[in-house]
Amino acid sequence: MRVLISGATGLVGSEVARQLKAAGHEPIRLVRRKAQSPDEVQWDPAKGEIEAGIMERIDAVVNMAGATTGKLPWTKNYKKEIVDSRLNSTKTLVEAMKSAKNPPKVFVSGSASGFYGDSGSRVLTEDSPKGTGFLSDLSFQWEQEALKAPESVRVILARTTMIFSRELGALGRLLPLIKFGLGGPLGNGKQYWAWITQVDEAAAIIHLINTQSAVGAFNLTAPEPATCFDIVKSLAKQLKRPSFFPVPAFALKLVFGEGATELLLCSQNMSPAKLIASGFSFQHPDLDSASSWVTKK
Repeated sequence: MRVLISGATGLVGSEVARQLKAAGHEPIRLVRRKAQSPDEVQWDPAKGEIEAGIMERIDAVVNMAGATTGKLPWTKNYKKEIVDSRLNSTKTLVEAMKSAKNPPKVFVSGSASGFYGDSGSRVLTEDSPKGTGFLSDLSFQWEQEALKAPESVRVILARTTMIFSRELGALGRLLPLIKFGLGGPLGNGKQYWAWITQVDEAAAIIHLINTQSAVGAFNLTAPEPATCFDIVKSLAKQLKRPSFFPVPAFALKLVFGEGATELLLCSQNMSPAKLIASGFSFQHPDLDSASSWVTKK
């Protein structure tokens, strides 16, 4: 397959490209600078510009472009950048597909666990309703733009969760604290944090590309539900460090504002039952195996 990837330098996009190449496929990376190799294509999503005719030569598109939500606190201008980076990228890809006589067969477009908002301990499936808040509204708008792809294109909405990665990513601020023995649960630690390893996330996306019956939203999350307390405890165990320094919710809100409420203190107990039913097998299905993998170089 020839697979066009936006956000190809990010945690998810880069791993998708690596796994595709390892399997003998051809990943094509979208870049905002001038293309420097045959596996790159220049585009400017802010202007809606992309190489003419590119979609005629592509079998699948993976859309993971977007400014990180992990840059806290969110200013008014940065929130606009978060939204625009996702919607403009998706619109550009969709319009290019609409202009193609032979568009790609599959479009995997990013979304997020934020779609569900703060849901407490309730188990979340793809049929669960949209929640409230900035990230919920963003995820909904992002998905709606992806669903405007041509009818002949099979659209998959990848509702992504916290990524466990050796390149740190979402754990970038938490792991160093744990390594120094200063880690602990955020708030009361009882909030559910949906999670998945970087390798499983990419493998799931490629699996869904290859699964002809796969369509619509999929929760890309590991099978074992875990609270913030569980995750911090598991990581600390692997690093042989204590994990009893809690960070009060009020302090998180004071420092990180809205982002603390929606990212760090928000509870989302997501189920990957639909993904598993499609035939996907996790390399890291439980928290201990994931924590062991992410903390060992």
